[in-house]
Amino acid sequence: MTDYVDAPPAAKLSELSATVGTAPAVAKSVDYKRILNARSEPQNWLTYYGAYDGQRYSPLDQINVDNVKRLGTAWVFQFGSYGLHAGASTYAFEAAPLVVDGVMFLSGWDGWVWAIDAKTGQQLWQHKHAIPFDVSLCCGNVNRGVAVAKGKVFVATLNAHVIALDATTGECVWDTVHGDVRAGESATVAPLVVKNMVIVGSSGGEFGVRGHLDAYDVDTGARLWRCYTVPKPGERGSETWPSDSPAWARGGGNTWVTGTYDPELNLLYWGTGNPAPDFDGEIRQGDNLHTDSVIAVNPDTGGIQWHYQFTPHDLWDYDSNMESILFEQSGRKLLAHFDKNGYFFVLDRTNGELVRVTPFSDRITWGEISNDGTVKPQIFPDKEGEAVHFWPGPAGAKEWCHAAYSPRTNMFYVPVQDVGSTVTRRRREFKESIPYWGASVTVDTDDMAGQVKAFDAATSEEVWRWSWHLPISSSVLATGGDLVFCGTPSGELNAFDARSGELLWQFQTGSGHHSSPTTYSVDGRQYIAVPVGWGSWVEGFAPGMMGGPHGDALFVFALPQE
Repeated sequence: MTDYVDAPPAAKLSELSATVGTAPAVAKSVDYKRILNARSEPQNWLTYYGAYDGQRYSPLDQINVDNVKRLGTAWVFQFGSYGLHAGASTYAFEAAPLVVDGVMFLSGWDGWVWAIDAKTGQQLWQHKHAIPFDVSLCCGNVNRGVAVAKGKVFVATLNAHVIALDATTGECVWDTVHGDVRAGESATVAPLVVKNMVIVGSSGGEFGVRGHLDAYDVDTGARLWRCYTVPKPGERGSETWPSDSPAWARGGGNTWVTGTYDPELNLLYWGTGNPAPDFDGEIRQGDNLHTDSVIAVNPDTGGIQWHYQFTPHDLWDYDSNMESILFEQSGRKLLAHFDKNGYFFVLDRTNGELVRVTPFSDRITWGEISNDGTVKPQIFPDKEGEAVHFWPGPAGAKEWCHAAYSPRTNMFYVPVQDVGSTVTRRRREFKESIPYWGASVTVDTDDMAGQVKAFDAATSEEVWRWSWHLPISSSVLATGGDLVFCGTPSGELNAFDARSGELLWQFQTGSGHHSSPTTYSVDGRQYIAVPVGWGSWVEGFAPGMMGGPHGDALFVFALPQE
């Protein structure tokens, strides 16, 4: 931990904990009722999106459009130094920090989990879950966050376990196997606590595994149900897969981004990933349900109540895992989804009916909106050995990183990537735990851009945009101070006027942003927490920026104390 403005000396112990190695027992009182009413506790960030609706909005307004120019670092927690022994991440620091009554809970790469004094940055405890070196990972050594309830911190691990840690000590309470790591399964998702269940998705679609969503008992870790996203023969939707092959059993459709929940309808809304193999559709003729979809799941049974498929028979690697934001307009319960395929979908979340679809990306060549309101493909990379170029490329017009919605402005705020790619289909036979993509991919590194865009929730029309020379791949945070926060791959953290899009403040963190910033308050002082650190493919278009002077770190910002 490095001390900056307003932080106490490093040797001073946290005011919250008498001993380093333990945290106050604040998480014991976190239960389903508190998470249901999370927005009534704006000083806390109790669950992954801040609340079940996925809006990534906080009513905190101490930091606002009038004073954000005065924002500075309150403290920085730098990993891999000061005795933390975490080492540098090998891909990205992707987590969303949770805060419960002055204690922050945060996960990182390689199985690391920390409890931190949210006021001072003092580490309270750390936990390391052992990850085998030979785990098959498609998309980096990452973890997107934790869940907290009933005195426990819940974590999904890269070797496909779900663990519960004692929130006071960091010691393991229970450890449950979630997937078959030998087959290429892993887990990177932040769990979601609903009722007395921990809901956890799976990763590994690029290795030809069958996606699933699971519920575990909060107290014991016992599995309560499993929902497979790809139906087996005879189940509803199985007619969308070949009947004469095992394609369904290795069909992908993984659930690696946290879902949202409507307690009145008692429905979970969870996005699913690409079919496998990613690009070779000849092996898996049909629409391939329920890949590239949002599924509405009954949390009591694990049964799928309805679905909407954004990209049937996907040949472009357009996962639809990204968040489903729940909102209301004119008394109607709606769901907003910004898909990798470049289109912004609004659905009736009671039944999955399409309300409207509009493009949110500037360059879309793969498909167009047809007369019936659905998106129809125009470009098919489906011939062996033939190079085909399309926008957006497989990286998507929007990565997994999340949009936000402000009920004050009735706008959505979206991180956008404008990147094309050339895909050449290459047939590959299935082998367990071996990448099962079915193509070679070349990204347009010399022709890319990004934006933060605002859209009117009533009409889906664009209201404003801020443009950048690199793709924007960091989650957005909206606040009651009419501010929108979002980072860049080149290290800048930006604060915008939520109504006009004017850039009001910018801070260079020295490392790329690929995480989900959150906000909270302690003793009446509001903080903005931003994990930074992004290497791997980003280094190709922002060389030298990813390591920087800080490397992997948690930056926490606040206004100067009077």
